[in-house]
Amino acid sequence: MKRLRPNILFLVADQHRWDCLGLAKRYPVLTPHLDRLADEGAWFSHAFSPIPVCGPARQSILSGLAPEQFGSLWNQNFLACPALQPSDNFFMAALARAGYDTTLIGKWNVSLHHTPGDFGFNRHIDLKAEFQSVEARYPHSSWPNGWFGDPSPLPLADSRTHLAAGIACEQMRQADKDRPFMIRVDFQDPHLPCRPSEPFASLYRPEDMVPWDSFADNLADKPYIQRQQLVNWQLQGKTWNEWSRTVALYLGMISQIDDAVGLMLKQLQELGLEDETLVIYTSDHGDLCGGHGMIDKHYVLYDDVTRVPLIIRDPQQNRPGREIEAFTSLLDIGATLAQRCELEGVNPGHGQSLLPLMSDCDTSSVEREEIVCSSNGQQFGLYTQRCIRTRDWLYVWNLTDIDELYELASDPGQCVNRITDMSCQSVLADLRKRLYQVLLKRQDPFVSSIWVRDQLLHGRKLDS
Repeated sequence: MKRLRPNILFLVADQHRWDCLGLAKRYPVLTPHLDRLADEGAWFSHAFSPIPVCGPARQSILSGLAPEQFGSLWNQNFLACPALQPSDNFFMAALARAGYDTTLIGKWNVSLHHTPGDFGFNRHIDLKAEFQSVEARYPHSSWPNGWFGDPSPLPLADSRTHLAAGIACEQMRQADKDRPFMIRVDFQDPHLPCRPSEPFASLYRPEDMVPWDSFADNLADKPYIQRQQLVNWQLQGKTWNEWSRTVALYLGMISQIDDAVGLMLKQLQELGLEDETLVIYTSDHGDLCGGHGMIDKHYVLYDDVTRVPLIIRDPQQNRPGREIEAFTSLLDIGATLAQRCELEGVNPGHGQSLLPLMSDCDTSSVEREEIVCSSNGQQFGLYTQRCIRTRDWLYVWNLTDIDELYELASDPGQCVNRITDMSCQSVLADLRKRLYQVLLKRQDPFVSSIWVRDQLLHGRKLDS
């Protein structure tokens, strides 16, 4: 007999670009297990992170709140700032109240003061002991290329991805048959530096790598901080031939994660739990990995870093294999699980359930016309940004530098800043006012200041 509430397997990668899925048909990456998951469920092809920084993004997933709502601006290990506080109206607490056995496997990048248990997890397996054991067995491993990645000499079974998958499979085997489980796996990959094991380390040849749409950007008429990033990372003049090795390792790491996902899906099938388990795969944010000539994710709000993969396979879904192009957000995950699992007392925050989009019902009331994301800088200094992304335009509000405006149909790589183009001024004015309205609703602190908000409301902004 099927449970009324499904098991949940929730998989979160770290810095997986949205376009690095086989089913996206954008770049030559192999993800057969994630592709199959989407064929049996739904792929949200326009999903976005509220903020392309690890810790705040994960806090937003737990709460459904934009990070500015609770003051989380950057990672907690950088500079102290208010962190998300546990609440009974978050979906994890509601899952615990509903009787779920809840497990977190992997990194906890949410709070320095609160534990996963404070947010509703029954157990946290951080994998530190497993990783230390591997390091002791391979003491002579070396990584000569630093942040730009190296093939790993470790056997696949001892890699971080497959250690995490193995623990998750063990938790499935030990699960109480009379109690639903929620297993969340937070991978540390493909966050740079990428160090895939064989066969994935040599799966992709650098010479076969296709440049990102955004690689051609010369950063002309862009904010100063983007050119400064090249200086900070010593990336000036780095050619695609030089980047292609790093990109090949990045894709190899993604295919390795896909293989680990396949192990967990196979375990569900072998245990007869496939038809009783809702599976979610996503990432906290994307990665530049050479996009716009840069690396990592800070100081920009391009699609390279804000757009994420999001796949949901629900055994009750009546129309599998759908690509859903509606704007969606990581903020929606809690509201979706609350509705699907019939959880009481969950505040959706700034999110909304995705179940209507996965069904045959009328979705006009839940489809967004835009998505809003933010960033606040980190390692190289604090730098406030907010953006609004529509089907046709990306507008980035850089509070202390020139703004950015990109027309997506003609410029999918977001390389040509049209902020001073006179033919775009009515579009710009509209986007600024729309962004203001969203930020006001979210209680963003910067639009409460008349000195700053008039940049949006009255165009009091120098953009050259």
